[in-house]
Amino acid sequence: MKALVYTQPNEMQILDRPYPSLDAEEVVLKIESVGICGSDMHAFHGHDPRRKPGLVLGHEFAGTIADTSSSLFSKGQRVTGNPLITCGHCEYCLQGRNNLCANRTMVGMTRPGAFAEYMSIPASSLIAIPEGLSLDAAALTEPAATAVHAINLSMRALQRPIQECRVLILGGGAIGMLSALLLKHYGVDDLTVAEVNPLRRKAIEQHVGCKTLNPIDEKITENSIEFVMDCVGAVVTRNTALAAVKPGGVMMHVGLQDWASEIDMRKLTLAEITLLGTYTYSTVDLQATVNLLARNAFGDLSWVEKRSLDDGPQAFSDLHAGKTAAAKVLLKPF
Repeated sequence: MKALVYTQPNEMQILDRPYPSLDAEEVVLKIESVGICGSDMHAFHGHDPRRKPGLVLGHEFAGTIADTSSSLFSKGQRVTGNPLITCGHCEYCLQGRNNLCANRTMVGMTRPGAFAEYMSIPASSLIAIPEGLSLDAAALTEPAATAVHAINLSMRALQRPIQECRVLILGGGAIGMLSALLLKHYGVDDLTVAEVNPLRRKAIEQHVGCKTLNPIDEKITENSIEFVMDCVGAVVTRNTALAAVKPGGVMMHVGLQDWASEIDMRKLTLAEITLLGTYTYSTVDLQATVNLLARNAFGDLSWVEKRSLDDGPQAFSDLHAGKTAAAKVLLKPF
């Protein structure tokens, strides 16, 4: 079968790979649509030691079941799913927080991912797609669930309803865009997205209808924002987020561009800032996100760009060079 393979830093190639084996209680999916994630770009740049050259990346998928050894789903069913493969019996899984599973593995990291015509995955990881939801929209379930999970955690920590808050999102990539769309759906009006790419700023203004700014040119007022989401996770964005958040406010850290940095712990302490980290989503979040997508909570998704899998190497190059306005590029193997 055809697959898009990470061959070395800054290189993706279309190569032939064996059809997936069908293990017990697993399925083989015919991949219909798969998104390029920021973590895929991180691996492409050679910055993720967990994802090694020779790997088929891709974990934002939707498809139809081609083969199955499980009674949970049947051939031809349309599904998306949880790329985190969890054990189901550790303390976190039993709490319903399987995103923190102590024994988790992941498609596109510890096993071949969805940048291919077919992919295997445990049937227990799958979620059925409602009839009215397109496969392209369903492929956004994974990144949209990241936004759902992060915003839900943040709303529990805010002192006032989120609709009353000034909100700043740092980073207009897929998570920033989807977070902005969901916040608009929730009724947040005072919303700004900081993004350095002018193509993405224009797309955000058009499709979200919120304010944008270029943080290189425009200084963000310190101590002015009740809720800040850092969807980049670089040293500069962490520092910007903590400077911007208002005393008593909430800073949600989502992105993982840089692995370590110092932040202003004095302000965090004296201003009683709530600093939250978030990791992906639970399976319940994924199911809730499928329902939100089916209700068009994220809008018409016309900002999403679709390309063939064959165009995958160019898509990675274009994303690297900032040549596309799309916060999300979907690859279509068929």
